[in-house]
Amino acid sequence: MLFNSYTFVFGFLPAVMLVFYALAVRVPRRVAMLWLVAASLFYYGWSRPENLLLIGALLVANYGAGTFLGRNGGTRLGRLVLAAGIAANLGVLGYFKYTNFLVDTVNTLTGGAWPAANIILPLGLSFFTFQKIAYLVDAYRGKTRGYNFIDYCLFVTFFPQLIAGPIVHHSEVIPQFSDRKDYRPNAEDFSVGLTQFICGLFKKVVIADRMALYATPIFDAAAAGAAPSFLDGWIAALAYSFQLYFDFSGYSDMALGLGRLFGIRLPLNFNSPYKAANITEFWRRWHMTLSRFLRDYLYIPLGGNRRGPVRRYSNLMLTMLLGGLWHGAGWNFVIWGGLHGLYLVLHHAWRTIRGGSESEKPPPGFVGLIGRRALTFLAVLLAWIFFRAANMGAAKQMLASMFGLAGLDLRCSFDLGNTLPALGAVALVVWLLPNTQEWLGRFRPALDYEEPAAASGGVAVPTWMARFSWRPAWPWALAVGGFALFTLTQLSRVSEFIYWQF
Repeated sequence: MLFNSYTFVFGFLPAVMLVFYALAVRVPRRVAMLWLVAASLFYYGWSRPENLLLIGALLVANYGAGTFLGRNGGTRLGRLVLAAGIAANLGVLGYFKYTNFLVDTVNTLTGGAWPAANIILPLGLSFFTFQKIAYLVDAYRGKTRGYNFIDYCLFVTFFPQLIAGPIVHHSEVIPQFSDRKDYRPNAEDFSVGLTQFICGLFKKVVIADRMALYATPIFDAAAAGAAPSFLDGWIAALAYSFQLYFDFSGYSDMALGLGRLFGIRLPLNFNSPYKAANITEFWRRWHMTLSRFLRDYLYIPLGGNRRGPVRRYSNLMLTMLLGGLWHGAGWNFVIWGGLHGLYLVLHHAWRTIRGGSESEKPPPGFVGLIGRRALTFLAVLLAWIFFRAANMGAAKQMLASMFGLAGLDLRCSFDLGNTLPALGAVALVVWLLPNTQEWLGRFRPALDYEEPAAASGGVAVPTWMARFSWRPAWPWALAVGGFALFTLTQLSRVSEFIYWQF
């Protein structure tokens, strides 16, 4: 059941909210929590009910292991249980996500003909696997607080973040679930949450899906063996960069908005990453909760930057390679992760050569800032080719066309009179307008929201933009309502979110 569907908007969401708040004011808190768990499981099993068996078994097993680790952390038996729990979670993820990838790789290397298995990846498995691993590690370290089973189930299954994040930490949401005041209707939560949801829906339906019309035909043609023209290649690359940006930004806004409708603030997961002035800053703004997990539960345990520059760069590269593989079972995703690992290594090495961190140096001027953002965006765009391409052959075909290796073909499959203004308008939104969090800033739209100046790398939101920040008033209600009505008329072209496939 997609967030951008009539079934969800007019059926599931209103029904869940009405029952939840009716229960919240009449019965003990646990009953309302249990309703949210049941509704979230119903949501998860909507398309494939058999997946409920898997998530149910994982919930019981991981809660039991976490409870044991909370009482036996630091012991030899505790270490064995932790290792077994992590291995079991990764084993389930590996079976569903990587079995056919391994079969294809073995067939390619050996010339074999092993048949592919008929395996369908359960939605959200990559996301809630990381949540459960983090919970087990923290239980072993004594950082969990003896949560009961309903707390744990809601932490894992809460439907706004179940399918594609953010990857929430138990310490962020379980205390909110346990706070009685958050279970009563609140006008501010409702207005902020609904505005966030509508903003996200608009980004997905009106912007991201429109950009897909330029990107998809060219990437599909490259996958079929055709050579796109020079112009088609760059238009498709730009369009896909914007499509993915607004698709994920839209989902993130909708997830935060849905959480807020129930009085829950979820962590920020997307913060204008194309405004980043270097690749490190990009990963602090893009899929922020994934970056946090990879840092805290992979990069730092590997040694982080504590064992010299060679070990640091090796840890960075390994972390990003595994992060790429997490995104998809294919060598193109491994190369995408490897490119970002290389970018990070080069950036940290350059920073070391120059001496000190960026925060210790004066901020760049306007021209310098634009140059850094442009260079970072170009590096990210080129890596997106591997992320989007159906296979390595398609990626090579796209890059060859974009760099004129097959000749400088200036033909274009699109009407440039419509295409260039559309791309230009989207670019202006990306780089000139405040993001949703900045627009709603005074109402703390996310759990870990920072002030606009801090969130934008020290560049304050201009005064004229601050004057147009959102507030609960009739003019904004009418404007947001107009956006909502227009967006709802476009839902006949329902499309999945890109990150659902991970």
